[in-house]
Amino acid sequence: MKTLEWKSIGQALSILLKAAVLILFIFPFLWMISTSLQTLRETMAFPPTWIPASPQWGNFVEAMNAGPFLTYFKNSVVVTGSILILQFLVMIPAAYAFAKYKFPGKTVLFGMILLAFMIPGQVTFIPVYLMMAEWGLVKTLLPQIIPFVSNAFGIFLLRQYFMQIPEEIIEAARLDNASEFNIMRKIMIPMSGPALATIALFSFVSHWNDYFWPLVMTDSAEVRPLTLGIAMLRETEGISNWHIIMAGNVMLVVPILLVYLFCSKHIVKAFVYSGIK
Repeated sequence: MKTLEWKSIGQALSILLKAAVLILFIFPFLWMISTSLQTLRETMAFPPTWIPASPQWGNFVEAMNAGPFLTYFKNSVVVTGSILILQFLVMIPAAYAFAKYKFPGKTVLFGMILLAFMIPGQVTFIPVYLMMAEWGLVKTLLPQIIPFVSNAFGIFLLRQYFMQIPEEIIEAARLDNASEFNIMRKIMIPMSGPALATIALFSFVSHWNDYFWPLVMTDSAEVRPLTLGIAMLRETEGISNWHIIMAGNVMLVVPILLVYLFCSKHIVKAFVYSGIK
């Protein structure tokens, strides 16, 4: 009986701990949404207003009219989408080669990829900026795209996943005269869906939310992404207009939530089958 009692107590504590962590993570999002629908007076009220008396949907219109919002949004879509496409074009063949081929310098090259995990962008942005300026690309979207074509984490994770695919399947395809391109397209990619979805999610969130790199690499509104546009609401609307700023933040977060809902079910599968614990 005592064992059952301690087990019940442990389960109850586990549920309470999970609920506390859930509230801790959800609270900022709920507060952001609530503030985005409040009036200026309600944002300044004390004690704080949790539920707006009358939702102010016009806050979102004001946020969009505060600057070239559609331009910022288009830039974010183009930059993030281009990065994802180019990363997959580089990442899939590289991961396939590291997983299924033997060639001189393989260990050294893979070690260099792992080393890329330890080099933050704050270390390389000055030489990259100087190089982009010398090429005359600063006033384009390319400085926000080119440095991220190679995804070290994606190559590593996808390599781990490719290594779980039996060699017999690949050898059978080669015996049927399948080219290496067709093997990747018809065997490796379909069997690695969870890993690809996980990499796409992480990469999308990282580059959609990126603030530092676009701040350094842009000098005009024509090439700035949505993150910089939302940050400029504070300057445009004033530091007190938090309802407008939060409305902009909600519009920034919505695409991330949609992508996460689409990809989240694949994350657990990817980490379980790739051997990452």
